Amino acid sequence: MASVMLRILLLLVTLPLSTKAQTNGNLTLGSLLTADDRNSSWLSPSGEFAIGFRKMGQGAHLLAIWFEKVEDKTIVWSANGNNLAPEGSKIQLTANGRLVLADPNGGELWSPSPTVAGIAYASMLDTGNFVLVGQNYVNLWETFSQPTDTMLPTQQLDQGTKVNARYSEMNYSTGRFHFKLGDDGNLAFYATRDPWVASDTYWVSNTKDSGFRLIFNQSGQVYLTTRNGTLLKLITSDTVPTSEFYQRTILEYDGVFRQYVYPKLANSSSGRAMGWSMVSSPVPPNICKSISQTMGSGACGFNNYCVLGDDQRPRCLCPPGYTLLDSTNEMSGCRQDFVPQSCDGSRPETNQFALHEMLHTNWPMYDYERTAAQTEDRCREVCLADCFCAVVIFSGRTCWKKKLPLSNGRMDPSEIGKALIKVRINNSTSKSMGNGNKNSTLIIIGSVLLSSSVFVNLLLLLITYLIYRSFRSRDSKLSRPVQINQATGMQTFTYQELQEATNQFKEELGKGAFGTVYKGVLRSEYTNFVAVKLIATRTGESEKEFEREVIAIGQTNHKNLVQLLGYCNEGQHRLLVYELMSNGTLADFLFGASRPSWYRRIEIACDVARGLSYLHDDCTRHIIHCDIKPQNILLDGSLTAKISDFGLAKLLMANQTRTTTGVKGTRGYLAPEWFRNMPISTKVDVYSFGILLVELICCRKNYKPESEIEAQILLVDWAYDCYHNGSILKLVESDDEASSDIKRVGRFVMTALWCIQEDPSLRPTMKKITQMLEGAVEVPVPPVSSSFISSV
Repeated sequence: MASVMLRILLLLVTLPLSTKAQTNGNLTLGSLLTADDRNSSWLSPSGEFAIGFRKMGQGAHLLAIWFEKVEDKTIVWSANGNNLAPEGSKIQLTANGRLVLADPNGGELWSPSPTVAGIAYASMLDTGNFVLVGQNYVNLWETFSQPTDTMLPTQQLDQGTKVNARYSEMNYSTGRFHFKLGDDGNLAFYATRDPWVASDTYWVSNTKDSGFRLIFNQSGQVYLTTRNGTLLKLITSDTVPTSEFYQRTILEYDGVFRQYVYPKLANSSSGRAMGWSMVSSPVPPNICKSISQTMGSGACGFNNYCVLGDDQRPRCLCPPGYTLLDSTNEMSGCRQDFVPQSCDGSRPETNQFALHEMLHTNWPMYDYERTAAQTEDRCREVCLADCFCAVVIFSGRTCWKKKLPLSNGRMDPSEIGKALIKVRINNSTSKSMGNGNKNSTLIIIGSVLLSSSVFVNLLLLLITYLIYRSFRSRDSKLSRPVQINQATGMQTFTYQELQEATNQFKEELGKGAFGTVYKGVLRSEYTNFVAVKLIATRTGESEKEFEREVIAIGQTNHKNLVQLLGYCNEGQHRLLVYELMSNGTLADFLFGASRPSWYRRIEIACDVARGLSYLHDDCTRHIIHCDIKPQNILLDGSLTAKISDFGLAKLLMANQTRTTTGVKGTRGYLAPEWFRNMPISTKVDVYSFGILLVELICCRKNYKPESEIEAQILLVDWAYDCYHNGSILKLVESDDEASSDIKRVGRFVMTALWCIQEDPSLRPTMKKITQMLEGAVEVPVPPVSSSFISSV
């Protein structure tokens, strides 16, 4: 007996030393979890559910509940999707009886709403419900009554409860779709977060004055009941035993409510198929046809069209001549890939456009003109002759003309008409790329003057021979093709091909430190304009730049990076062939005579941020650009911004986060660590982007020595002063569009101030910055950088 008691005592003494973050049972006051790489969590008694932190990217964590025994740890509830927690944040059941998610500095990021106090303990239940319990054992708060996008068996939703879809599959911030059991008894699905027009409702239960509660029972059915508990309407009808399957229903980011099951023996040797399977019919069954908004884009983004796939899932596609705004999100909408038709009557462009036919396709509503054309040919004529016409629908001998942006797009057999999409036949443009002068590079030939003196003749001949040998040796080395083993699969060109393509390098587009860019045309069925960069200076550094650029950009594929089509590596010739960016550099666009619109500058800022985020996190080998500035951001025909000029780029190995190198880049955009002999990381690009962002906000260069007001000479210092003094409006006071969007201006300024922190570790990642700019996460108050202290 004494031996048993001793073992129990030893167990009690050593228990705190071996306790892990993953604990089962009730959580007492003082319990806490920390957001770190260990994915700490609190488990339900059976271990089937867990609540804790899930890593959402570098240094960002989501407080969530998930299926612990399902292979992909499927999340069913989350607290802070709109405000991810930084590394080192804590969720704690405090000594005074509150549940608080706090950042490393103690700032509160989230707590249950409405405010809950007097908690005695908390518990993660086997149902997937996390509850906060008071002294009298009454539930003070539970996640089942505060759902995000998912319902679980035994969960019940009362009138007034809202369920929000997430923004995308991996982005847990609030999306545009939600459903709500209203006080009138109707369960309704909405296409916007805050509906205020009737067309935002795309599915309704038609249970007005009767519906009281939405229930997900243990048999796998979701249904509405009346106040006295009588079954009123089935939402999903399949019955699935919870003893054999995990179950969930979810309003997904595409706006469709679906039910899934996962066999509990999926990971055993039973041979059952692994993964979630959809059961019951989705609600609504065809969202492509269900949404027709009078204000808004419809089921997909603007200029998209929606198609229901064989798997009953909607696909959002772009019509001919259009591409996605965001290649990672097909619901983001589409943009034109060509220069729109001119409305200048003095130079009609009717013959420059053609109409592509799409059967069973329509963008209903938003017609601006109807014409009784009688024939399709006549319908085509009236659209081609109208510079506002982007699409014309021919149906029932009638033309329905539409202009951009297109909304409610759908392709479905029930659509009896056909859509005719206007696209430019030859997307040529005379706009220049770059800001170099038009003078050809002069070739300086040195000559050796030989003395006629008899006494020094032999000596001079010997010296001349040695110099000749030296030059021949150097030329031989430079004539060897650069070894580009990593750029496999890219098209190579001969020097003669590129001579012909550029008409003997006739039309110069711009000039840089290592070469000149010329306009060219490649032989193809359609005219394909390109930009050909001729590396002019034959030096070791120019050879390295050529190699770096081919290797770096040759491994990338993103809509916000200039596409390298191929290169010439023949003998002494080094040339790079890029897609032609017809609207030149951001420097010309931003600092020119006319100021670009605020909303165009917003798009450009987000474009550059997405491009850098891709380089830093999503490439096979992470890339530091090292020279982000307006001159290295190019604009295509649709004014989409693309990062160019990778000649100074540094490639990191998969396990490498920083590197050492000499000072590179352009003064005014260089991070402080360049001048301090410190290892550089992707944070140097973040700093440069911060300077660029302030320039985009204010539409002026960072350094303006001619400014009449001394405080405004350095733009970033002035921006900080305005932010610190609460006078951000001064930065954009002459810009009516930006002034009317001052909340976003403030968010952009705060983001820029985070980017240009002197300490690289304080600067956010480009992925986080992209979320800040898009409004997906809140922007915390930036700290005071030591470089600004003197101005405070």
